[in-house]
Amino acid sequence: MFRSIYIAGAEPGSGKSIVVLGMMEMLKSLTDKVGFFRPVITENGGKDSLIHLIATRYQIDIPAEALYGVTDETARNFLSEGRYGELLKRIINKYKALERQFDVVLCAGTDFSDITSALELDFNADLANNFGCQLLPVIKGLGRSTREVIDAVRVLEESLEDRGCELLAAVVNRVCPEQMEKIADGLSSSAIKSVPFYLLPEYRTLEKPTVGEIARTLELDVISGDQEALNHEVDSYKVAAMEVPDFLDHIEEDCLVITPGDRSDIILGTLIADASSTYPKISGLLLTGGMQPARQLSLLLEGVSKSRVPILSAPWDTFISALKVNAVEGNILPADDRKIAAALGVFEKHIDVQGLKEYFTAISPSHRMTPLMFEYELIQRAKSQRQHIVLPEGFDERILRAAEIIRLRDVVDITFLGNEEKILKKIAALGLKLDDIPIIDPQTSEWRQLFADTYYELRKHKGISPEMAYDTMADVSYFGTMMVHHGFAGGMVSGAAHTTQHTIRPAFEIIRTKPGCALVSSVFFMCLENRVLVYGDCAINPNPNAEQLADIAIRSTETAAMFGIEPRTALLSYSTGESGKGADVDTVRAAARIANSLRPDLMIEGPIQYDAAVDAGVARSKMPDSQVAGQATVFVFPDLNTGNNTYKAVQRSANAVAIGPVIQGLNKPVNDLSRGCSVTDIVNTVAITAIQAQGSPA
Repeated sequence: MFRSIYIAGAEPGSGKSIVVLGMMEMLKSLTDKVGFFRPVITENGGKDSLIHLIATRYQIDIPAEALYGVTDETARNFLSEGRYGELLKRIINKYKALERQFDVVLCAGTDFSDITSALELDFNADLANNFGCQLLPVIKGLGRSTREVIDAVRVLEESLEDRGCELLAAVVNRVCPEQMEKIADGLSSSAIKSVPFYLLPEYRTLEKPTVGEIARTLELDVISGDQEALNHEVDSYKVAAMEVPDFLDHIEEDCLVITPGDRSDIILGTLIADASSTYPKISGLLLTGGMQPARQLSLLLEGVSKSRVPILSAPWDTFISALKVNAVEGNILPADDRKIAAALGVFEKHIDVQGLKEYFTAISPSHRMTPLMFEYELIQRAKSQRQHIVLPEGFDERILRAAEIIRLRDVVDITFLGNEEKILKKIAALGLKLDDIPIIDPQTSEWRQLFADTYYELRKHKGISPEMAYDTMADVSYFGTMMVHHGFAGGMVSGAAHTTQHTIRPAFEIIRTKPGCALVSSVFFMCLENRVLVYGDCAINPNPNAEQLADIAIRSTETAAMFGIEPRTALLSYSTGESGKGADVDTVRAAARIANSLRPDLMIEGPIQYDAAVDAGVARSKMPDSQVAGQATVFVFPDLNTGNNTYKAVQRSANAVAIGPVIQGLNKPVNDLSRGCSVTDIVNTVAITAIQAQGSPA
C-alpha cells in the first residue's frame, strides 16, 4: 500500500486537470491498482468530465458512482442545514469503500463552486486529513506578479500548516512563461523551503475547447466529421453573415465558423478556403437555426473526398449559438490524444517526477508490470538522455500523428525524410502542429554525395559502382540508415509503409552487427494484463542452428534487462529437461549449453516446454531445481514459424499489447514497424529506439 494523494486547487482558476493527469500517469507507473476519487461533483446526471477522463484512460472499471462522494446539490443541502460533520462523514465513507479496492487513490478536490467557495480550502484540507492523504495544492499564477505569486505561496503554506496538513509538494500553475525564471528565483531565495514547489507555465492549447467538446457540452448534432476532426482546437469563432468575398478576409487559423444552415454560399466558400493553401485552416463549421444544408449541397459534399472539416448543427439562432459557444471551456477528453500528450509533456518537463516517485517507492511497491506502466517507463527513459530519431515515412498519416504526440511530450528530436512540399501539405491537411520538425529530401540533400561515397566504400566488393551508390541514396530507408551510421541521428524507425526487408536490409549492409554478435535477431515485448514478457525471435531468423539460437537467447536476455525486465530465459521446445529426444530438441539443448558457456552469469535454461516455463506447479514436477522454470520472463522459440504464430496467438487471444519487433544485435538501432501499426505502436517503438541509442557507440 502507498500513501494516497489529494490534489486541491487553492483558489478558483488554478487548473488541477494537468496536475491530476500527470500524477495519475506517475502513479500508474508504480502500480496498476490506482483509484480515483472526487469528493464533490457538479450535478450532471452523475457525470464528471475529470472522472470520465481518468476512468477511461486508466481503465478504472468500477461504476462512476463509486468515484465521487456527493453532488453539489447534496453538499448545498447539508451546508444550508448546518450539517457539515455529516457531509464529511458521507464523503469519507464513500472514499474508504473505494480505498479498500486499490493500492493508492488519487483525489481531485472541489472546483470552487458558488456553494462552498468561502469554505473550500478548509473543506479540502479537512478531507485530506480525514482520508489520510498527503496534500498537493495547486496555486494560480495567471495574472499575478512575481511578488504576488510568492506571497500567495507563503500564505498557503502557513494556512495549511495551521490546519495540520501534510504537504507532499505544491504547484504554481498557469504561470506566464516570461515570469518562470523570476518566480523560481524568488521562491528559492525566500523562506519557503519546507516542501518542494514546482512551476507550470500557461499552455493555451490546454485551455482551448475542441470541436468535439463544444458538440458534447452543447449537445449538438454532428453532421460530419470523424474523431480526429472533432479533436480540432477552436482558437476563436467567426460569425459569417457577409457575402463570401468579404467573409474570406476574416478567416483565421483554427477558427470555428458559425453560420445559418441555409447559407450554402458560406458553407462552400469555407470548405474551399480550408482546402486551399492560400487561406488558414479552420477548426470546423457550426450551422445554426436547426437547418441542414440544402439537399443538393449535401449530395455534392458526399461525392467529395473526405474533408478534414467537421460540421455541427445547432437548434438556436446564430446569436444564441455564438453566446453558447463562447461559454464553453476547454477540457481534456479521453480521445483527445493531442491534449493529453501536451498536458503530460508540460507536466513532465517542469515537475521533478523522479523526486516524487522516490517518496512512494520508499515503501516497497508492487512488482506487477502492466502495459501502461511499461509504456510510461519507456517514455521516461527515452526522455532521460535525449536522442535524435529519423522517420523515413514522413508521408504516412500515422507517423505524423505519432510525431506530434512525441513532440508534445518532448521525448526525442525527430527528422522526417521525403518530399518537403508533400509532407507539409499532408501535415496541413491533418491540422497537425509540426512546423518545427526538420524535413530532408534525400534526392536534394547536401549529404547525398557523402552518403553515396560511404556506401560505395562499404559495398564495392559486391560490385557496386559510384553511380549505383548515388542512386541508392535517393531511397529514404538507405538515406535514413546512413544518417544513423554517420551519427546524424541516433536511430531510425520505419516499416509503417515499407516491408521489413526494405527497412532492415540497409542496416545489414551499412550498420552491421555488434562485435561478438553472431546475427541480427528480434524480440517482441508482450504486455499482458499484469506483466511484460519478452518473445524472441518472432520476425527475422527462420531456422536458427544451435549457435544462432544461443546468440538469440543471450541478446534477448540483454534486451530484457535493458528495459527493466528481470531476465529468466527459457529456450522452448516440445520437451522439458532430458526427457525428450530428436533433432529439434537436441538443437535447443545444444543452444542452452552454448549460451551458458558464453554467458554463465545469465539465467538461461532449456529445453523447456511453455507450460513448465510459466506455471510454478508444472515446474515443480518437471524441473524442481530450476531458477527459470515457472518464472520465465524471456521466451526463445526454436524457429520463426513457432515464434511468429505464438506471439500472434497470445496477442489476439489474451488481448495482449505486442510492442515490436525490436531489432537486436546491430551496432546502432534501426527498428521495424508492422504495416498495420497504430499511432501508439509508433510512439512506443520510437521510445524503444531512443533507449537503445542511449547505449550505442557514438
